[in-house]
Amino acid sequence: MVKIRNLLKSYNNFPVLRGLNMDINDGDVYGFLGRNGCGKTTTMNIICNVIPKDGGDIELGGGKPTAIGYLPESPMIFGYMTAREYLEYIGSCAEYQGDISKRTSEVLDIVGLSAAADRRTKGFSRGMTQRLGMGAAIFRDPELLIFDEPTSALDPQGRIEVIEIINRLKSMGSTIVLSTHILSDVERVANRIGIMNGGILAEEGEINAVMRKYSADIIALTVRGLTDEIKLELLKVKFARAEFNNETGQFRFGADNINDAAKQLMKLLAEKDIVAEKFVIGTATLEEVFRKVVG
Repeated sequence: MVKIRNLLKSYNNFPVLRGLNMDINDGDVYGFLGRNGCGKTTTMNIICNVIPKDGGDIELGGGKPTAIGYLPESPMIFGYMTAREYLEYIGSCAEYQGDISKRTSEVLDIVGLSAAADRRTKGFSRGMTQRLGMGAAIFRDPELLIFDEPTSALDPQGRIEVIEIINRLKSMGSTIVLSTHILSDVERVANRIGIMNGGILAEEGEINAVMRKYSADIIALTVRGLTDEIKLELLKVKFARAEFNNETGQFRFGADNINDAAKQLMKLLAEKDIVAEKFVIGTATLEEVFRKVVG
């Protein structure tokens, strides 16, 4: 669906894209990741033909005319319109060739706004506004969808609703580029990822394969009867990294020599009479992969 080779872009002689290569296949949900300012939005704007490139090649849809639906991080919605009126307006602007009223009803159903179709959008929550923006992006049923931070600043329920829509679009065969800093959302929906660093794509591939590639030096541990004293004892272990996730109740340890680290950790558990409920070697999260790739 998207083939990029040696893409270049500079602003005031500062190179943002330094020879970007990227491949997005038909039907992918592609997690497009990187630090702020790394060139993700620039890349997406070039793909959408919003800004010009300085060099390189982009091929969409195998060279065939390709429609793109784009959701910016903060979509601008006319507050005086209802959701139905706004989507009908989008359909008219896009010169939709079918029945605009019928398509509007279909889109409202897809994004879960049928019940709010005739409410003024000025009263919408941030999550509802994002979903309406997604509706505008998918109205013409484009071959490629680009979502820039669709779950940014949403509460947990709003994030769940947006992720459910992406999963629904995925099941309908849509090709989606998802740019976000919320890596757990990417793990839930993406089948492939690309990680930007230094103006190039530093890592790309099937998400499970990429995570396996970086998982050899990780130990995940959950213990029974966790106390503050046990937590402090485990976090004192001299590994390259030792951290605790309050949400999952899981310790994660990183080490250069994972076998020696595992022996050391198991010895400590036995000495302190700590019972391990889960002890797994090689379970890198996407966050850990991201940190390794971008330093």
